[in-house]
Amino acid sequence: MLKGEHVFLRLVEPDDATKILLWENNPAHWKVSDTEVPFSMQDILYLIEHAHNIRSTGQLRFVICLKDTREAIGVIDLFEANFKHGRAGVGILIGDHDQRSNGYATESLDLLKEYAKLILGFHSLFCSIHADNTGSIKLFEKCGFEKIGVRKEWYIDKGERIDEILFQVMLM
Repeated sequence: MLKGEHVFLRLVEPDDATKILLWENNPAHWKVSDTEVPFSMQDILYLIEHAHNIRSTGQLRFVICLKDTREAIGVIDLFEANFKHGRAGVGILIGDHDQRSNGYATESLDLLKEYAKLILGFHSLFCSIHADNTGSIKLFEKCGFEKIGVRKEWYIDKGERIDEILFQVMLM
């Protein structure tokens, strides 16, 4: 468990399946996750079962929980982990909308950066963000990620082309 001042990160467990299913199947989240069809409970349980061994799957998912209530409010992931080159991608979702803009994502991302550096020995983390997702852009910039490129008109949403912005942070 990774502990911060207001949140802690713990590995995802089977008991989290219902909440994760609701978050993953919320169409408002599909744009950023590139989801096109809903997940089944079986899909979620499979992902949870395979979410703990980053060396074999290249992925690791933590649940973001409030310290005072222990309530799960979101998830934060490492993906495309590459131990040879010391890097991984990062994704984060505060699934409970009423918990957004409270600094929980910033604290969670800082905890994950420390874990990636000190425990996994990673050299860098990266992410890609839709250009119109100003909240995520502010979050990652606040946490030290630097813009390293743009993929022009990379996504299409409701008939509109949207750029993808690439960010990276060096941990070492």
